[in-house]
Amino acid sequence: MPLRLHQLKLPLDHDEAALAEAICRRLQLRPEQLLQHRVVKRSVDARRRQAIQLTYSVELELEPQLEQRLLKRFRRDNQLQAAEGGHYSPPTRADAATSRGLREGTVPRPVVVGAGPCGYFCALLLAQMGLRPLLLERGKPVKQRSADTFGFWRRQRPFNPESNAQFGEGGAGTFSDGKLYSQVSDPRHLGRKVLEELVQAGANPEILVLHRPHIGTFKLATVVRGLRAQIEALGGDIRFESRVEQLQLDPDGRAVRGVVLADGTAIAAQQVVLAVGHSARDSFAMLRRLGVAMERKPFSIGVRIEHPQALIDAARWGACAGHPRLGAAEYKLVHHASNGRCVYSFCMCPGGLVVGASSEPGRVVTNGMSQHSRNERNANSGIVVAIEPEDVEPYGDGPGDPLAGVAFQRHWEEQAYELGGRSYAAPGQTLADFLAGRPSAGGGSVQPSYSPGVTFTDLSPALPSYVVEALREALPQFNRTIPGYAMDDAVLTGVETRTSSPLRLPRGDNLESTNTPGLYPAGEGAGYAGGILSAAIDGIRVAEAVAITLRRRWSPGEPNESACGPA
Repeated sequence: MPLRLHQLKLPLDHDEAALAEAICRRLQLRPEQLLQHRVVKRSVDARRRQAIQLTYSVELELEPQLEQRLLKRFRRDNQLQAAEGGHYSPPTRADAATSRGLREGTVPRPVVVGAGPCGYFCALLLAQMGLRPLLLERGKPVKQRSADTFGFWRRQRPFNPESNAQFGEGGAGTFSDGKLYSQVSDPRHLGRKVLEELVQAGANPEILVLHRPHIGTFKLATVVRGLRAQIEALGGDIRFESRVEQLQLDPDGRAVRGVVLADGTAIAAQQVVLAVGHSARDSFAMLRRLGVAMERKPFSIGVRIEHPQALIDAARWGACAGHPRLGAAEYKLVHHASNGRCVYSFCMCPGGLVVGASSEPGRVVTNGMSQHSRNERNANSGIVVAIEPEDVEPYGDGPGDPLAGVAFQRHWEEQAYELGGRSYAAPGQTLADFLAGRPSAGGGSVQPSYSPGVTFTDLSPALPSYVVEALREALPQFNRTIPGYAMDDAVLTGVETRTSSPLRLPRGDNLESTNTPGLYPAGEGAGYAGGILSAAIDGIRVAEAVAITLRRRWSPGEPNESACGPA
């Protein structure tokens, strides 16, 4: 059994032989005793900027007798372990009766709504189990979607409410930094499963090793096409420009009976996975009309801030800034303001761009995006303030309205649209002017990257007063962590409203809606994820739950262990 050794530290400029030498030195081995080693994780230790190190976890192959002796000798060293597990255990395929029923049409196919990371990984796993899913996406395939989105940013195409930075193949994460890390507990290695499938679909294999991997926008477009091809090769179908207009429910028991598309097409289904993302506001309104259980949840609102990437590199890496093994530096900031609000950095994009992420006419939304190289001149990040469910009560349609958060977001997005000149330009302001409470007449040394353009003005009317107050307190405080962060010419653009879904669709232990059997709320839009990786993981868990229900319903005499249950 291979061994795994953690916390091997080497200087930035180490050569290829240094890692093997460090392993032998740490474990008191002769070079010939180390048969093979493989890096499984690499991260940067920058706690001492004058001596930045790389930290490795490695898998070792030794003679079996030697492995046992080392485990005994280093039994008190928790950095040396037997390399057990580490991989997702896939469910077995559908049984013969279910497979036959799916082919013949006597067993309704599971329907997945939404082709973002949650929907795609749900559909992929269902297809790998032989369950022939039908995936419905309101937007276009990624190539056409990219043409619409970049055309809008460049003012070469009009805004398209069905094909933009939020809607279309790949979901909102397609136009982002493509971050692939999460803080969710993952004892079943679902995250590893996601990364391995992404590599199979065309992602760089380095994502399996890096501590904080990312893909980048252009590469993500290639990867989602690869995922599509895998699903279709396994018997799944994907239909684009197929917006679900209505969920059909049994009038007696409220169980799902199918969906109706915007063109009137009715599709029978007894299991519908709803992976529509955080911006499918029309879908949320439809579910509310049907009485599907939903509730408010916290989210955040704020601005995008841009600095020269060189400033962030110098603050983070010191004299090592620019080293090829480091790349563009990231940051993570948080401040608890005196008015009780939490202010924090969100979706930081090193060497990236600020882009238009609107999904509805007459509203402006900002987001960040990076290519894999992260070599643009500016760093950008959302700086956002936490919003609690009670904050949005005045914006709702009556007491307790679960869609009050949506109305709150829309209000401030409309304000931003007006301040930007009603042209989808974003309102912008220099940091010095924002802190001083005066409008900006223009920018300075930091040129804003936002597309379709920036109108310099006063950002304050595009944000609640308590958000403005908290931001004005927090931004100078961040200068303590990152010297130069409060530079006068840093540029703010607004508004950042889509940090997460403003609502949650409650679900039970079987991951179905608590009051609508057969409906599986999933991913970020349903309130169960916060990024590409966690959304994809949730998609896998929901696919497993769907498979269990299918087998119980259509093969009641068979054992249920053929699909892995939710973690």
